[in-house]
Amino acid sequence: MFNLIDRTCWPRNQVFWYFSEAAPTGYSITVEVDISKLLETIKETEYRFFPSYLWAVTKNLMNHTEFCCAIKDGAVGYYDKLTPLYASFHEDNHTFSLMWTEYDSDFRTFHKRYMEDKKMYGNIKGILAKPGVPPENAYTVSAVPWVEFSHFAVHSYENKPYYFPSIEAGKYHEKDGKVLLPISLTCHHATTDGWHIKCFLEELQKDFDNFEMYI
Repeated sequence: MFNLIDRTCWPRNQVFWYFSEAAPTGYSITVEVDISKLLETIKETEYRFFPSYLWAVTKNLMNHTEFCCAIKDGAVGYYDKLTPLYASFHEDNHTFSLMWTEYDSDFRTFHKRYMEDKKMYGNIKGILAKPGVPPENAYTVSAVPWVEFSHFAVHSYENKPYYFPSIEAGKYHEKDGKVLLPISLTCHHATTDGWHIKCFLEELQKDFDNFEMYI
């Protein structure tokens, strides 16, 4: 559901105008999160890391309407729910196709949907593996599992009003007894600030540390 924002009483109204009209600005930040307990929790279970990562990221973005903002029919609003749009890699020709899986607040339901999507569409080539077009509440979240990066930034070459975050994970690695995952967030400053990033990362880390409650 898309909810219109009454800009006359929206605390971010002037900030939104400034960073979308006067000085359009985006930013990227890359941090490392500890996935040691997450990996330990799903080890030797039916659950896989990538859909666990997709679910946890989507869940915690939706804690903050600022990450869910968009323009629809010329008006600013936010979606109640986001849909993860991710890359499905083809080992045979080293290309990828875009897929999406509908979010569910129950992790087990989402994981089942993801596995069904992978089975049905995972081998289909082309930019879109699934039929139709991505839903309007789809945001980009994926991974580059071959590269252990310290920074990653997404650059758009179109001047389109896009306010969803783009999130990319890198290759996880061990350091000081922990398994660390680099995560890059590219955001529009009109809708999000450092405070929202801080809250999101803290909440994401908490879920990674306590993932057993979801399975």
